Amino acid sequence: MKYVHAFEEGSKEQKYLLGGKGANLAEMTNLGLPVPPGFTCTTDACKAYMAGSDTLPEGLMDEVAAALSALEGKMGKRLGDDSDPLLVSVRSGAAFSMPGMMDTVLNLGMNDHSVQGLAKQTGNERFAYDSYRRFVQMFGKIVLDVPGDAFEDALHDLVEERGLSVDTQLSADDLRSLVGTFKEIVRDESGVEFPDDPHTQLGHAIEAVFKSWNGRRARDYRRMEGSPTIWAPR
Repeated sequence: MKYVHAFEEGSKEQKYLLGGKGANLAEMTNLGLPVPPGFTCTTDACKAYMAGSDTLPEGLMDEVAAALSALEGKMGKRLGDDSDPLLVSVRSGAAFSMPGMMDTVLNLGMNDHSVQGLAKQTGNERFAYDSYRRFVQMFGKIVLDVPGDAFEDALHDLVEERGLSVDTQLSADDLRSLVGTFKEIVRDESGVEFPDDPHTQLGHAIEAVFKSWNGRRARDYRRMEGSPTIWAPR
């Protein structure tokens, strides 16, 4: 069974395999529309995850690694690169619309090396470290179940400590320091270190999106909408 399909391999008729979002991205790609390249983990992969007691199915991450390598070739960028890094998003999708009910992880691939590359690429060190601290915050909250308030409180404390009125006034150095603080929060609240390896980040993010299919928010939405529960996310 194949678990990963590049966008150009699918079509709009495959929404039960690729999810509505994945099927539409495939259709737009094949129509020649300007869609950034990517790939979809199928609903079969999610079903296998749930059937296997919340364990990623054998072979999935090998397929993901191959699809990622192809994506890097298309983009001319490499995940985690310290000069011109590729950053990816892990988004959810299902055969029917569930807006905002499942989890998403953005800017995956940020670490102490790639943040330097993003700063060079954009010519904006502050932007790079703001993106990094937001990624650590999102990853900690969504993937590692760290309370969101822990990050917000640390951000608020730093703004007050610097005598500022809003966080947009924080400098690049302030945000670099905040990244370290956020990593400490991740360690203290979850009991594990924030993963610096982008491929490890990717595996955890995929698992978190699969897991969110049975999260309370998604279950409540399906119940209210009368939606079937057997269709898994892309």
